[in-house]
Amino acid sequence: MDRPISPKPDADPAGAPVIEIVGLGPAGVDLMTVAATGALRRAVDSDTAVCLRTSRHPAAAELLASGAAGRDPMTFDDRYSSETSFEAVYESIATFLLEVALRQGRALYCVPGSPLVAERAVELLRAKAPSCGVQVDVVPGLSFCDLAWTRLGLDPITAGVRLVDGASFATSAAGDHGPLLVAQCWSNSVLSNVKLSIEVPAADQSATVLHHLGLEDETVLEVAWEEIDRCVGADHLTSVFIEHLSAPVAGDLVQLAETVSFLRRKCPWDREQSHRSLVRHLLEESYEAIEALEALGEEPAQASPERVEHAEEELGDLLCQIMFHATLAREEGLFELADIARSVNRKLIRRHPHVFGDTVAATALDVVTNWELSKREEKGRTHLLDGVPVAMPSLARAATIERKLASVGLGWNAARGAARGEAATGAGTGSGTLEDVDEGEAIVALARAFAAAGGDPEGAARRALDRLVTRVRASETGASDLGAAATDPQPLSPPSPPRLT
Repeated sequence: MDRPISPKPDADPAGAPVIEIVGLGPAGVDLMTVAATGALRRAVDSDTAVCLRTSRHPAAAELLASGAAGRDPMTFDDRYSSETSFEAVYESIATFLLEVALRQGRALYCVPGSPLVAERAVELLRAKAPSCGVQVDVVPGLSFCDLAWTRLGLDPITAGVRLVDGASFATSAAGDHGPLLVAQCWSNSVLSNVKLSIEVPAADQSATVLHHLGLEDETVLEVAWEEIDRCVGADHLTSVFIEHLSAPVAGDLVQLAETVSFLRRKCPWDREQSHRSLVRHLLEESYEAIEALEALGEEPAQASPERVEHAEEELGDLLCQIMFHATLAREEGLFELADIARSVNRKLIRRHPHVFGDTVAATALDVVTNWELSKREEKGRTHLLDGVPVAMPSLARAATIERKLASVGLGWNAARGAARGEAATGAGTGSGTLEDVDEGEAIVALARAFAAAGGDPEGAARRALDRLVTRVRASETGASDLGAAATDPQPLSPPSPPRLT
């Protein structure tokens, strides 16, 4: 547990290692607190390891230049370029500080602003330290928020201001009309994303850009919405205040979530539903969406407006099912829609190290192989085919298994290269014809061969069945036109079974 904050923390009576976290304030050393200055001085005098999250902060730069941070202070600037994500940076910082405290008995960690405002490494330290037997002392500091309230001339409690992250503005501010203080707008591209999160801003929509508060070049500008990414050279000391948004961020999605929630409260049928009862509807809507998407054809841009509208409608029905499950999960205290979005976003970044990291993936097969390896490591799976749902349609399951086998060089083509159809089907007869294998194995072999060639066996079977239905209907119509007896229809001749070779 954290110990009570003290302006002069003494050594832990039990002799436990200690990490003292000091806030350097929002600007230069003139805005550091007396407690923070004292903690730094004591650390230097006692030869305690001093670590600064970054030197790219006015107070940190002054301390380093004057020698007030000690003879050999450490900064973590290099980790922002060596790690693959911000989360990885802060994980590595927390791990390093815990190791230093355990090895040396004490460490001082200096962060910009306040230690408890937008400092992820501090969150991680406070969570990890107890299990390591390390005490955490937090010495408060002014945050950029304190200067922002002063420059804006408002009481954040009376105004009801909410603090959100600029890098995730589209999700963290979803459904909100403001007022909002948008923190960590560390580049003009972040500001651009904030701007573009409102697709059609009102003509009078504006925002206030706060830049380098507390420094000589401090800038406070109220600008039109389209100018928020053009008025300053944004950096880690830039934030934006939005008094009111005429249209909420992600307004349409939020409205859908509210509608589903309202129906859950008011509609007798919706009230009775559970995750289990909705499963069949999720499956049905998935198949209907697939049918609508396939109807767009090979050139969707040339599809008829009716087919485009139908695809949009069916995807909406599928989205509604996801919204319904998210609503139920929120009621059950499990998770919310934002958690779903956040989780899949993190997964996409984590599973694409060739895009967001240094991993090399020259081909689509490389991507699939990396994905499967990452998935197995994350989920602790020991077998390649773990996680393939048994409840999948059999052809789709066969195709999924084929893709997983191919990702490690054990797919259909590799097996045929070793022993033609024998190894692939498992029949062991070697001739590779449908007559030589069990019927089920033949179907699986065809599905795998089709998947190995880049096809979709489930979709192909479905389209073949569609054609069969069309032929049956045509046959029935023809028979009716000819006056044939409806009670004695002539069977359609089945095609000859294909050979695997």
